[in-house]
Amino acid sequence: MSKQIRVAIIGLDTSHSTAFPQLMQDPSTPEKLQVKELRAVSCMRFETPFQGKEGLDKRQAYLESIGIPVTENFDEAVADCDAIMLEINDPSLHLEYFEKCAPLGKPVFLDKPFADTVENMQKIMDIAQKYNVRFFTSSSLRFDMDLCAALKVAPERKRATIWGPIGKAAAGSDVVWYGCHSFEMLQTVMGNGATEVAGYKDESGYVFQVKYADGRRGTVELTPGSSFGALLRDEANNCVTVNVTGEVPFYFMLLKEIVRFFNGEEVVSLADSVEVMAMLEAADCSIASGKAEKVYKF
Repeated sequence: MSKQIRVAIIGLDTSHSTAFPQLMQDPSTPEKLQVKELRAVSCMRFETPFQGKEGLDKRQAYLESIGIPVTENFDEAVADCDAIMLEINDPSLHLEYFEKCAPLGKPVFLDKPFADTVENMQKIMDIAQKYNVRFFTSSSLRFDMDLCAALKVAPERKRATIWGPIGKAAAGSDVVWYGCHSFEMLQTVMGNGATEVAGYKDESGYVFQVKYADGRRGTVELTPGSSFGALLRDEANNCVTVNVTGEVPFYFMLLKEIVRFFNGEEVVSLADSVEVMAMLEAADCSIASGKAEKVYKF
């Protein structure tokens, strides 16, 4: 990769499509928060249930104000880039657009969640293998400074409680669409090994219990309007509390990791990303069935 990596942004139905370029090249962004190793050179827009024409027009106007052309043509969007960021709020479209990107052979950041279903996640992995294309997917919460600092002082985690907000998805599952942030935090804290998820919904939101093969336990609470945080406990119930302050924006931290990935480093393993998606689907199925559901194993 060149010193400054030229990025095509596919999708404009998410605020990430403007938030990331703002950190890359908006001159009004404070110097300490600029990620100058990346430069967005194009964006492709299309309507989804998450964003109609009026909202897309406003976002396009902003991108064009900082020098990023916006097109409705996929080939135009990817014609002159080194790497691709798939920024699509509607997870049901991730497979379709990953399939368009993979034959180009350029590294891809696939924004959260991995897909809308485990079945489509597997199809994405098969396509990546077919074309030998590098990609990774992650929520920005995995790299939050407060969470990372807590992990350094709590090296042994036997139990963890994660809390975070839940929103109403314009289409598809609320849990998959926005619960992915909190489940990403759980996977970051606990690693892999989840075997089943049991959940319920009440007037306050959702609560999920995650069982691990070695006896560990995780809890995820999703509540409308809440902030992100965590309580980490070891075998002796020594506790470390995490309050996600956002003092250092987690979008900034994620972009720094994307730079590393585009330069050839592994950032998040495929196994980790698979476990997050598998827990999300098990959680969603548990709400529907009213019983614990098994976690898909890759």
